[in-house]
Amino acid sequence: MSSLVAYEDSESEDDYLDQTEEGASVSVQAGIREQNQEVRMCNFSEVMSPHSFTPAHDRSVLEYHGDVSERSSSSLHPHSQPQSCSDWERKYRSDRAAQEKHFRDTAAPLSLPAIQEKISLLQTIPPIPQSFSDGLNSAKRHHSGVRPYIPKRQRLATLVETVDPKYPAEQVPGNQTRESQILSDVSARVKPHLAHKPGAAGIPRRLLMNLGGHQGPVNTVQWCPVPHLSHLLLSASMDKTFKVWDGAESGRCLRVYTCHSGAVRDACWTPCGRHLLTGSFDNTAVITDVETGQQVVKLDNQFKVMCVVLHPSNPDVFLCGGYSSVVKAWDSRSCKVVKMYKAGIQQTLDILFLKGGVDFITSSDCVSRDSADRTLIAWDYQTTAKVSNQIYQERYTCPSLAVHPLEESFVAQTNGDYMAVFSSQQPYRMNKRRRYEGHKVEGYAVQCEFSLDGTILASGSSTGSAHFYDYHSVRMLHTLHAHSQPCLCVSQHPVLPATAATCDWAGEIKVWH
Repeated sequence: MSSLVAYEDSESEDDYLDQTEEGASVSVQAGIREQNQEVRMCNFSEVMSPHSFTPAHDRSVLEYHGDVSERSSSSLHPHSQPQSCSDWERKYRSDRAAQEKHFRDTAAPLSLPAIQEKISLLQTIPPIPQSFSDGLNSAKRHHSGVRPYIPKRQRLATLVETVDPKYPAEQVPGNQTRESQILSDVSARVKPHLAHKPGAAGIPRRLLMNLGGHQGPVNTVQWCPVPHLSHLLLSASMDKTFKVWDGAESGRCLRVYTCHSGAVRDACWTPCGRHLLTGSFDNTAVITDVETGQQVVKLDNQFKVMCVVLHPSNPDVFLCGGYSSVVKAWDSRSCKVVKMYKAGIQQTLDILFLKGGVDFITSSDCVSRDSADRTLIAWDYQTTAKVSNQIYQERYTCPSLAVHPLEESFVAQTNGDYMAVFSSQQPYRMNKRRRYEGHKVEGYAVQCEFSLDGTILASGSSTGSAHFYDYHSVRMLHTLHAHSQPCLCVSQHPVLPATAATCDWAGEIKVWH
């Protein structure tokens, strides 16, 4: 007699077995003796025949064992009578009633050892259970695995310990249920555009939503680079926080991250869209999990971080620059500095990797009376050697840089109130015939950015406006009067056409379309 088994959906059996828990073994033995006197082996020769196990009979075999289960269960009750095989035949095989009647009349009652001997022959046949003593749940065993019986009181006690009544499943501390939906939901506004290739970038002209919540200047905003998550908007502020918003539909703040004790100067998404890289004036660079808000990596640079950038072909490596004459390359796996680039300058304003990640450009505030020597420096990433420090020869600092997504060129935002174009091939010559003018910088860290197809170049302005230029003709296409305070960043959406986000010095974020 094998041990009793319980299933999650057998509540009637659980309730009965709980009531008879102390005398279970006695009841089972009594039931077996009673069953031994009245149970008949029904059409045993047919069960042993190979034709009875064809796919057409699988259901009848299961139903038969389910009936045996009910009959065996009823035998445990002192006042219940087991059902005979003729009852089963009349219900499931009426076409063979005569044959079963003859077999029932001529067959002698079988003892329990005889039954076990017959059933042992069936152990090698998959659809038949190992013994009739397991008939209590034989039909259910075909649908789920066998588990040891656990009393109902013990299961309920375990359930109470697992789920704290103070914090139901939908209100777990840390808002885990809601957080897990940050990366699983796809915006209904973005979804129709995922099946098509991005078209020509457009010019946003109308205000879609106003996102408020930061208590200090917002230094940068950036859409998530993963297409199906591109409704997520990242913002970094001087109020020591950075946030992720639903910038496509609701405008709701999905998560506030408080990993830094100083102003967050720069932030960017990782290529997978699951982590955020931030740099702060508290001397640290942090990689944060978007869903949980937990710090994955926190590194001390020993200087105020002004800019952070991921290596384009190896996202585990990133560069940090700031109030130091050194740019550090960190490996997030080992949390160690793998390379150092010594420029002999006061501070680094921005870092830009060129295509392939072989070279990168740094921008500094080092200027002299007659020229901006070492304002832009090209570096070899592997050897840490300076490739060139004579790229830009005018007396202006360059607060931000942007690389063209398709062509071999990049632009530099200058404090001369224009953007200059450079070749991304050595010797990185500047195109003196092409300048993008019309906006104001005036010492603010105004950023510039290309559209995904490279046709539109956008820039903020110290006047609060957002400017859009045609990259090839250098013509200003449109001016958005976005903010009353200096507009520091304009980020164009990678999927939605004619959609952009702007931020300003007062902590305001706006989405345009």
